[in-house]
Amino acid sequence: MLRKYAAANPTDFSLTFDAQVKDKPPHDDSPASAKRADMTITVRTESPTRPDSRALIDASQKALLEVYPPEECFSLSAGELATPNTQFLVARVDGRAQGCVALVDMGQYGEVKRLFVRPEARGMGVGRALMAALEGTARDLGLTCLRLETGRALTAAARLYREFGFRECGTFGQYPEIPACLFMEKRIIARVRQT
Repeated sequence: MLRKYAAANPTDFSLTFDAQVKDKPPHDDSPASAKRADMTITVRTESPTRPDSRALIDASQKALLEVYPPEECFSLSAGELATPNTQFLVARVDGRAQGCVALVDMGQYGEVKRLFVRPEARGMGVGRALMAALEGTARDLGLTCLRLETGRALTAAARLYREFGFRECGTFGQYPEIPACLFMEKRIIARVRQT
């Protein structure tokens, strides 16, 4: 049974990640490195049906269809993400929507959906900020397990998930078992709320 809760107000959850480039080589003068040094990444819950959110979802779908046929894409539309049991997080870099991820509360676990970062924002910590915010949201909701399905060809995404402690697991939910899919999960500790 899915846990239902009121749709989040966009101001309910907001984290600001100030980019820190500790691992930047001293000779790295690339434009992306310059941007990382003085940018702010803000991640907050927003409606998946807002224009910025829809644009991210559309770009994510387009990117998936460049790699996989439609029958191997198990993504959710903006309308399917606009449910009371879904938190849709948007990362803004200096105010511009550059990435998104969704957390769907499935009752027994939270499912990670739609992780996407625009190509021009990759390598700046946007994906890490989104995943950190998603994990914090999951803990706040009392979830103790996160699961996801991704494509084996999406190696950068799989690497990020592994960096966040996700490990391969078997199929779950309604997913078919096909060679293109990679299933992963991570156990987390829910936050204990002080009363």
